[in-house]
Amino acid sequence: MNEIAWERRCVLAALPGAQAQSADLVAVVAANSKAPPKLSAEELSAIFMGTAKSFPNGERAVPIDQKAGTPQYAGFYQKAAGKTEAQMKAYWSRIMFTGKGQPPQEGGDGAAVKKLVAANPNMVGYIEASLVDASVRVIADIK
Repeated sequence: MNEIAWERRCVLAALPGAQAQSADLVAVVAANSKAPPKLSAEELSAIFMGTAKSFPNGERAVPIDQKAGTPQYAGFYQKAAGKTEAQMKAYWSRIMFTGKGQPPQEGGDGAAVKKLVAANPNMVGYIEASLVDASVRVIADIK
């Protein structure tokens, strides 16, 4: 690696959120959830956009968001729904104004979302892949 590439890598690593932005995200449910083994990108998006209230197998689905304003939140919606954070804010403002729904509950950071999801078999959330353990089951890779 040449000196310029090394310096650039060091600067990027030092930027706040730089590592979080590149973290791989996965959608998870509780290890004992009756949700299907895998969800398509469209199925996952429908749950988080409020157009689907259940998993494809009929089990109730309760989406849990990470904190708005974080790289994980922005990255999830960009990849899962093709929308920026500003577009999501506008979307939910419109949906709530017309009385057609509420945004997902905010669960905090990835560790907090994992804890919530692990305790409730109907919840689905997204976390960094590095946080996955035996308490949750991956149902989709966020790409």
